[in-house]
Amino acid sequence: MKKVILLLLLVASMTSVGAQKSLRGLNIAYNTLENKEKDDYDIYVMQPDGSGKTNITQNPDVAWTYFAYADKLYWISDRDTCYRCYYLYESDAKGQTIRKVSGLRLEDSWMSARNKGRELIVTGRLNKDVRGQLFVIDVSTGAFRQITQDTAARYNDPVFSPDGSQIVYRYKKNKRDRDEKAELWISNADGSAARQLTHYPAGDTTASWHSYHAGAPHWNAQRNLITYQSKQGGRYRLFAVSPDGKKQFEWPGLPGNMGAGWHDWSPDGRWLAIELFPDEDQPGDIYLFDAKKKTLKQITDGPGYEYSPVWVKQKANSKGQKTKGKMQKFIE
Repeated sequence: MKKVILLLLLVASMTSVGAQKSLRGLNIAYNTLENKEKDDYDIYVMQPDGSGKTNITQNPDVAWTYFAYADKLYWISDRDTCYRCYYLYESDAKGQTIRKVSGLRLEDSWMSARNKGRELIVTGRLNKDVRGQLFVIDVSTGAFRQITQDTAARYNDPVFSPDGSQIVYRYKKNKRDRDEKAELWISNADGSAARQLTHYPAGDTTASWHSYHAGAPHWNAQRNLITYQSKQGGRYRLFAVSPDGKKQFEWPGLPGNMGAGWHDWSPDGRWLAIELFPDEDQPGDIYLFDAKKKTLKQITDGPGYEYSPVWVKQKANSKGQKTKGKMQKFIE
């Protein structure tokens, strides 16, 4: 009996150490609504256990982060320009070394990177007639090239495949048709050989025209699955689809009485940072889901909107040992 107990304690200890190692050096950035009347949004960064929440933008603008590569955080902002005219900015996880990446005006959309972070795929606009198109930006120079040319359509939330050879995105053939549902499509990185991945249930009428029928996709490389949110049966849920479209299912382990929103996978594919909310029109919080142990923990508890979590790396500092201790307690 003692041997069994010792073995169980050893396994639990090894699991805890593995989880701790998996989260080491990672932070979560997310967006908050600071002042609704002034349309002021800021970006916060915290530890994966929810500690150390810090406002890293502190600017009276609209600032939304939708992607990070390693320790570089990418966000759109209308600072120094017209109201809700978005451009791309880069900073570290502390909000330092802020720089404007490109002169391309962007749409409100998630984005992705390839070639070790040297290229970003975004949704941008050139003028009132060329909107909602996909572009690839050279991060170092800001130069960009247009990938899609169908100006009657709308493309959003593009994500590169792990090897950079393909892209998945939300696509609507006729952007002015409210009856048409935006679905996830996959194509080669140059936009060729496009095919539809998701198909919203024909009999489901619970989603309005502006709801996510297939929300911002995220590619989990370790599981080779693309996850996305979709309002089905009157509530937002998290779904997954394989790149060939043959495997589709609702993601297990999340509470059925809460809506599932924007999310992001940790680099090793184990941890899901996701916003969960009681109702579509009510503020939610960010939760951390361990896909290995099937456990869920709430890591924000603010009174307002806290959403669109993004994993970002942070360099070790002199307080690393203290943070490690907190994380050990959090994951046990």
